Amino acid sequence: MLESLGQVGALTASPWIYAVIAVSVLLDVFLPILPSGVLVIAAATAAAAGSGAARGDVPDVLFLILSAATASVVGDLVAYRLAWRGGPRLDRALARSRRLRSAQERLGAALARGGGALVVLARFAPAGRSVVSFTAGVLHRRARDFLPWSALAGLSWAAYSTALGYFGAHWLGTRWLATLVSLAALFAAGAGAGYWMRRRPAEA
Repeated sequence: MLESLGQVGALTASPWIYAVIAVSVLLDVFLPILPSGVLVIAAATAAAAGSGAARGDVPDVLFLILSAATASVVGDLVAYRLAWRGGPRLDRALARSRRLRSAQERLGAALARGGGALVVLARFAPAGRSVVSFTAGVLHRRARDFLPWSALAGLSWAAYSTALGYFGAHWLGTRWLATLVSLAALFAAGAGAGYWMRRRPAEA
């Protein structure tokens, strides 16, 4: 585990870190197993640990947030458009899963009422972003009902993940410890979001 974090840490010293994070965040709507959160936190930790270094040697926090948030919205839009065009086929696939069907019904009702808080919350839940983006497309929800909330969700997630790594490094000092604690906080937020989505009554 520590060896893997060390390899990620070496990557954060490269100017390519923004592109790597953007690609990882964009694709994890299709492959939720990609470690996009790990990359964002590790880069933010490196930014804090190297805040006294020469400019360009460490990631810039603002660029980290912008690259992660932008890639999140672009990934959501791609998934949304693909689901829009392949609606019937994806609808049949969703219908096979009781959990996904329930999520689809709740999301449809929430988006119809402008309840975009569900879109923001789902961004933190494991695979929640994927369910939301594809379901919004399958249900042919208007882009203006979905994309503003997707943008808020992406920005919230990117800012939260970056803040965890950055302030964790300042408060805890030790880089690897700050990364581990920040990841635990990110996973805890995801677990909490997933629990809330599962427990929320269908009529809410």
